[in-house]
Formats: sequence, structure tokens, C-alpha cells
Amino acid sequence: MFHKFILFFIFSVGVISVGQADEWPQWRGPQFNGVAQGKGYPTEWGPKKNILWKFKLPERGSSTPAVWSNHIFLTGARDKDNLVYCLDRKGQLLWQATIGTRRDVRHKKGSSCNPSPTTDGKHVFVYFKSGDFACLDFQGKIIWKKNLQKEFGKDTLWFDLGTSPVLTRKLVIIACIQSGPSYLAGFDKATGKVVWKQERNLNAPEEAAQTYSTPVVITENETETIIALGADHVTAHDAANGKEIWRVGNLNPESNRLFRSIASPVATSKMVIAPYARGKTLTAIQTGGEGNVTESHVRWTKMGVAVDVPTPIAYQGKVYLCSDRGKVQSLDIQTGEEIWSYQLPKGRGAFSASPILAEGRFYLVREDGTTFVLQGTDESKLLATNKLDEFVTATPVFADGQILLRTFEHLYCIGRQTSR
Repeated sequence: MFHKFILFFIFSVGVISVGQADEWPQWRGPQFNGVAQGKGYPTEWGPKKNILWKFKLPERGSSTPAVWSNHIFLTGARDKDNLVYCLDRKGQLLWQATIGTRRDVRHKKGSSCNPSPTTDGKHVFVYFKSGDFACLDFQGKIIWKKNLQKEFGKDTLWFDLGTSPVLTRKLVIIACIQSGPSYLAGFDKATGKVVWKQERNLNAPEEAAQTYSTPVVITENETETIIALGADHVTAHDAANGKEIWRVGNLNPESNRLFRSIASPVATSKMVIAPYARGKTLTAIQTGGEGNVTESHVRWTKMGVAVDVPTPIAYQGKVYLCSDRGKVQSLDIQTGEEIWSYQLPKGRGAFSASPILAEGRFYLVREDGTTFVLQGTDESKLLATNKLDEFVTATPVFADGQILLRTFEHLYCIGRQTSR
């Protein structure tokens, strides 16, 4: 059912994957584009329908689980501790580990464990608001741990740390883009040793210098490149040494001091899609080139898209967006032209979770625990509305016909129940 021992596969779209089949090794899925593998995912559920199990969480959390084979990894907190949980696919706790002391939350939607875990099939890597950063094996043994804020300085973010660790073939990458010293750093996966640390200070004003987004790793001509969004720029870095390859600026031409970024970039078909300006712009950048490629490699910029928090999907020549207020759009990735749009029903709260595409259907989770299932990549049709009545900011996970949905109270496993 799973392929445990295949660690890497380079997909034709150029985004690196660290899992196969139905594994979900990182936030945004195996291809890092919001597209699920596999089949058999339910479209309808509720308290008495298609809920296979739920796991009670001791405190609120926002991170997305990672799945590999029979293991589900998620981060959380209890009292003063940062925690890593490992469950089996039946929802039974296998182990938990303490990774440092939690740091207080600043925003009602945030948590001390916003960053999501990531796994390469042998180890799991976790990162917390406190700066605690660690590698564990699948039995819960801590291989190494360190605190990046003690090593490199306290963060200057106005709100809660949001960027998740990402993997290259050899390294685990952390981005710290903020007011004050900003950097990308690559750490040896086996030892946690700093292999490189690259400054990324781009003179953005006040909050605009801050980002809560997660980098994406792409590969072109067998070379891995890290794409980072924030501080009024998109930059590309050599994964081997962190050095900047190219940059695109002018994302904030009027120097608005509040243009912090939350949504992450997404890449496919030699194109990077960058949400920015608190949802006011969406920019498509052709990859490649060297130096400042703002004038030569920006293919289009779409204004007024209102995608501030949820990260877009990029798939088969299209970009799919869900705005914070539930407007779903399909755009042509080459031109930015709208193909279709659909306004989801209004309700309590906005959309903080990022959309997922599975079997040609879009799964869109509102903060009040309502998940909308929207049909079609060529046209739109609402198929189902599913309510759990718990607060949700985490993006759902799709693996082996099951959906893992984390609320502030529980981790739910949703799947098609068979009659007995």
C-alpha cells in the first residue's frame, strides 16, 4: 500500500517530492502544490457519518500533520512544553516527545506550533515558535535538537511564527524573514550542523519585512533551487550553498509598511506563483535567469485577487485560488486570465487553511469547521457542505483515501465507512 523505501522522486513539473503514492510528507502535499495523490476520498461527512476516529488534543494547534506509511506526525503543546505526537493510522498514540519550552501565542488564530512537521521517510523534522528545532526518528528518539533563536537571535515577528521546515536531498531548510536580521539556513539532516547560512535583508519597511510563508524547493536540470517569498521580493537560492541566483522585486512599489506575507509561493511548469500585498496582487514568474530578473521574467501580475492567507494550487497549466472570504478562482498559468470563479456561501470566520485538489475536487475549509467540496477543474459546482463546528486553521491532509483534518480540539480521520 505504501512505498517506504523510495525517498525521492522528481516530478515532471519540477517540484521535488520526498514521498510516493499516498504519503503526505510535508505541508501542501507530496509535490508541494496542494494536489493529493490516490483515490477514494469522501465528499460528505459529519459527526455521525464517515468519521473513522478522532484524537483529542490537549491544547490548540495550527500545524498540518505529516504522514508516512503507518505513521502520523503532528506537533502541539501541553502546559509549558512543545510536543511531537506520533499516531498510527488507526488513531492510536505510538509516542510523544518534548522539544523545549513553548512560547506564548500573540494572535487568536495562531499557536505555538504553527510550523508543520516534515519527513523524509526515516526521520521527522519539527520547528516551533520558541525557536526549538529538532530531528527525531520514527520511534521517537531525538537525533538532534537546537534552538535557532538562541543561536541566531530572537525573532522580531509581530505575530506567531508560521514558516515550516522544507527538505532538499541533503538538507533541511529554515527561512527566517523578519524585521532585523533575516536569513535562510541549510542544516545537515543527520547531524543538525549548519551547512550554510545566507543573509536575506532586502530593505522592506516595517511589517513588510516579515513573512510567515514557507519556501518551496524546485529542481531544474537536476539542480535544486529554493524559492523564498517575503520582504517585497521573491528570491531563488542554490540549495547547495544558499547563494542567491535571481530575484524579483517591485512587489511593493509604494513601500506600504504593512505588506507582510502569509501565503506561500507555489511552483509548476517552470513558473513560480507569488501571492503578495495582503491579497492585492498575484505575480507569475518564469524560473531561470540570473541577478535581478524583475523586468525580464515576470509574466503577469493580477490585481485584486484577495488571496492573503490560503496558498494557491498550481496544477496542469492552471492556478486555483481561494480567497480569505471564500472566492474560488481558476486562472490560466501562462496568462493569468480567469477561467471560472465561484463564491462559497458566507459563514462564521474566514478561510485560513489552504485548498487541496483531490480527484478533480477542491476541498476548502473555513475557520468554523465547515468544509466545502467543489467539483471540477474546467467548471465549478458545489457538491457538499460538511460541518464539524470546531475552529480550524490547519490545511487538511489526504492519504490512502482518508482525510486528516486538524481542528483546535481534535485530529479527525475522515474516510468512507463500509456497512457491516
